[in-house]
Amino acid sequence: MEGLNIAKEKTALVLIDLQKGIVGRETKPYSASTVVSNATRLVKAFRKDGMPVFLVHVNFQNSVPVRVESDSSFAPSSLPPDWSEFVPDLEVEPSDIIITKRQWGAFTGTDLEQQLRRRKLDTIIMGGIATTYGVESTARFAYELGFNQVFAEDAMTDMSEEAHKVSVEYVLKRMGKVRITETILEALR
Repeated sequence: MEGLNIAKEKTALVLIDLQKGIVGRETKPYSASTVVSNATRLVKAFRKDGMPVFLVHVNFQNSVPVRVESDSSFAPSSLPPDWSEFVPDLEVEPSDIIITKRQWGAFTGTDLEQQLRRRKLDTIIMGGIATTYGVESTARFAYELGFNQVFAEDAMTDMSEEAHKVSVEYVLKRMGKVRITETILEALR
């Protein structure tokens, strides 16, 4: 696997759905606590270097859910009030850019692309929960919009190990580079 060069002035960290209502679910192959721990290490490194941190969360309050015909769907009927709040471990700071989405991906219906472009950022380091939903959906749009991507494989997880592995091996590796958190941190040093 080739090395990893990161142009700090052109790179953003984008973390997907590390929020109370999602992190509380059972995940595989990594526990949610492992993902949050690795994501937090990335957040600290980015902040230390003055690099932008984008925290994305899904919030269904005051919105109309996507209504398409499907065999299986996630349709929240009632959620606790703190469901969309970021986990405390992230220690959200005023410099963080908060993106609120109403669907799986973080580009549609948000200003994520505009926020990245205005800062002249062309590379995204991404993690979050779930690999096959929020992360992969966001990654597909980022790829089509021409962003370089690095996926922190152990800072993302899914509801099943198989789903995570299929997404990583057959989708994400075609849209960017897949590395573990430690490799990314080494490239940032």
